[in-house]
Amino acid sequence: RVSTWEEVTGYKDTPLLELWAILRGRLSRVDIIATELWQLNRTWVFQGNGVPLQPQTMLLDEGHERLYVGAKNALFSLSLDQVNTQHREIQWASSELQIEECLRKGREKMECANYIKVLQQYNQTHLLVCGTASFNPICAWVHVGHTGKVSPCSTELLSFHLPESITSGKGRCPFSHNSPCTSTLSGGELYVGLYTDYWENDAALCRLNNRTYTRTERDDRQQLNEPRFVGSAVIPDNDDKDDDKVYFFFTEREVDAEGLYKAVYTRVGRVCANDQGGQRMLVNRWSSFLKTRLICSVAGPDGIDTHFDQLEDVYVLKNKDGKNPEIFGLFSTTSAVFKGYAVCVYHMDDIRAAFNGPFAFRERPEHHWTPSEDKVPYPRPGSCASKINGGGFSSSKEFPDEVLRFVRSHPMMYRPVLPQHRRPVFLQTQPRRRKLTQIAVDRVQAQDGHYHVLYIGTDDSLVLKVITIYNKDIDTMEEVLLEELQVILNILPVFIFSGCQQKLYVGSDAGVAQVQLHHCALYGSECADCCLARDPYCAWDGFTCSRYYPSGVYTKRRFRRQDILHGNAVQLCNGLQIDGEWKRKTVFGVEGNSTLLSCVPRSLHAKVLWFLQRGDDKQEVSVDERVIWTSHGLLLLSLTSSDAGIYMCQTVEHGYVHTLLRVTLHVLSGETLASAISPRNLVPASLPGSHSRQWYKEFLQLIDYRDAQRVEEYCEKVWCPDKKRKKNKKKFLPSSGEKKAKSRAAAANHRAPRHVLGN
Repeated sequence: RVSTWEEVTGYKDTPLLELWAILRGRLSRVDIIATELWQLNRTWVFQGNGVPLQPQTMLLDEGHERLYVGAKNALFSLSLDQVNTQHREIQWASSELQIEECLRKGREKMECANYIKVLQQYNQTHLLVCGTASFNPICAWVHVGHTGKVSPCSTELLSFHLPESITSGKGRCPFSHNSPCTSTLSGGELYVGLYTDYWENDAALCRLNNRTYTRTERDDRQQLNEPRFVGSAVIPDNDDKDDDKVYFFFTEREVDAEGLYKAVYTRVGRVCANDQGGQRMLVNRWSSFLKTRLICSVAGPDGIDTHFDQLEDVYVLKNKDGKNPEIFGLFSTTSAVFKGYAVCVYHMDDIRAAFNGPFAFRERPEHHWTPSEDKVPYPRPGSCASKINGGGFSSSKEFPDEVLRFVRSHPMMYRPVLPQHRRPVFLQTQPRRRKLTQIAVDRVQAQDGHYHVLYIGTDDSLVLKVITIYNKDIDTMEEVLLEELQVILNILPVFIFSGCQQKLYVGSDAGVAQVQLHHCALYGSECADCCLARDPYCAWDGFTCSRYYPSGVYTKRRFRRQDILHGNAVQLCNGLQIDGEWKRKTVFGVEGNSTLLSCVPRSLHAKVLWFLQRGDDKQEVSVDERVIWTSHGLLLLSLTSSDAGIYMCQTVEHGYVHTLLRVTLHVLSGETLASAISPRNLVPASLPGSHSRQWYKEFLQLIDYRDAQRVEEYCEKVWCPDKKRKKNKKKFLPSSGEKKAKSRAAAANHRAPRHVLGN
């Protein structure tokens, strides 16, 4: 019979996660729970003062070293150094009149609040902030600059207050807090993708400034059809500012070629940043809007690709000049049968080539797309009025009507955008009921080149830290899972990444967690463990696994071992492996019972082998009905005396064979165990002449638990609290009446005949 946790521990109210953290006593390289992150001083958490946050509106301001976070009826300013210190708050709730009007329209009370949905850096001193305001959107310019002449890094005199002037947010902010929305701000102009109406029927890509309001056509299913907006960015094509483009990433529905159902496809849309619309047609409408499909798929053995069509998140990894960023898309499948996730990377050259290619055309929505055979007018539809395009037009208002007419009827490009290497860089086809929701990317310089470190968030509060390695010689992609970080409990994470701070900010409606990107000492102090980890942030410096710095930085540490591409510890660490005492231990088992020989490698990619040695004879342990290999070690069922011996746990990874430990197993007979734990041997430690060890420490030796002190403290807390002992002692103390009755009974027994006592 297996006892329940409560029966074993007597500890009912403590969360299971906390108890597991107390008892397991081991840090895993790729599975780090929130408790361990706190113990390592690797994370700090801001809990939002009980206010539900809107993590989709987090904004990083590295100039002022602040992180701004939108919330329900509030806006927070957090310190980039430690998010749980020096935070400031602006209360911005809906008015009573707005709430009453919202309730009269049939909305729930929870919906009738001011949820921050748009948060952008307007300039060095102001933020543009917009909220739903109980289904009556409003905007304001929040002052965040300095109040006096102080250091730019000082946070003491930073202003953070809401101005008295509030403007309408219609067209800038959605009505509902659940409505999808994306925004970016450049040159004082806000570019936003949203649903502009109360009932979410009118989807639009808009640009707003103090003078004009430009948007996509209203009720035009060719331009937007039930879109879900995911991301946006201003990306220049060249040094000509008039040729800058704004890119929108979204999904939309489209009737398939058979006309049976509406399929979901991922799109990238583009407009010119300086687009002013037309003069006689397309007035206050985009004259440059084009879109095409982003494809992320895996080729199948039967020649049919498996497509990941649902875009979950997008991350634009910018380079120094900002012209050729890499676009990372996190995708999922739309099939109800097969569930999977993939990350695909796109180059701007491929995206621009698709927009410069042939236009698409189809006669009816249920027909196939074909290359357009219509004559393409000049200037090319979708191009900007700029010097790079000939300089013949100073504004889109000067474009000929045939150009505007063509772009309105041909918004779709024929060629899709294919990912780098024509395949995903990360693939998860068995998500174990886990949803991948967010992605952030860091480009890290290692000793053998640059690598992309992916941070992928899940709906069960994990952050997966992954690197992808492409081997061009054999055209293969390798994924290396470096760590699994459990940041906050029960979150749906949203990421903000700071390369300067070397930190990841993970937001949810419950709080914001700040996580350091690396903790090299976690991989161990041995050369092989550090090199096999293949973490581009880390290298073995001759003494331990420590932070890797490129040449010219901290040049004192020149003795470094790092090989991310191959992880060749055989070559790098030959003769440098150190055998520690922790590799040898003794375990006791009992005949007829089961025993687990625990051996968990630091790397989940290592292959574990078990060997049994008796004298000079050494053979590999084979699996049968009594011997089971588990992820935690070797499980031996129904022990016999023949199972005794020396067991060796070895790992093989990238050709490197590493002996993790040698376990000497002694199998005790049932009589030996019964004698060891007989009542006469279990004398309480407090009695004179008893053993100094408490009895359960003997069992700790049997089960091979290393940290006896922590278990002793825990057992004292569970079974031997002072209050409980005093309460029980008081409860069972006899009363004065009971004492007298017992005294009389004892006297009577003393006088009674012996045969009466016998009865």
